[in-house]
Amino acid sequence: MEVTEVRVFPVDEEKLKAYVTITFDDCFVVRDLKVIKGNNGLFVAMPSKKRRDGTFRDTAHPLDNRTRETIESKVLEEYRKEIEKGSSVIT
Repeated sequence: MEVTEVRVFPVDEEKLKAYVTITFDDCFVVRDLKVIKGNNGLFVAMPSKKRRDGTFRDTAHPLDNRTRETIESKVLEEYRKEIEKGSSVIT
């Protein structure tokens, strides 16, 4: 499986830095990944849905660390490129 497209939509919030849409093999899209500023830097949060009890559950997520790392590195690379273009300010 190959990441064939990453679209970044920066936002100007304290912790939430961008929404992301990622495409795999030019045929499968996952929307609403988030770039979050955490205590140890930026990370990628998978799309999730709020449950009735107030907790959140991922609606799509990788099943192994290698896939998670691949997704995170591609998303953060594209996020940094988008920021460098001047769409937003990285903090």
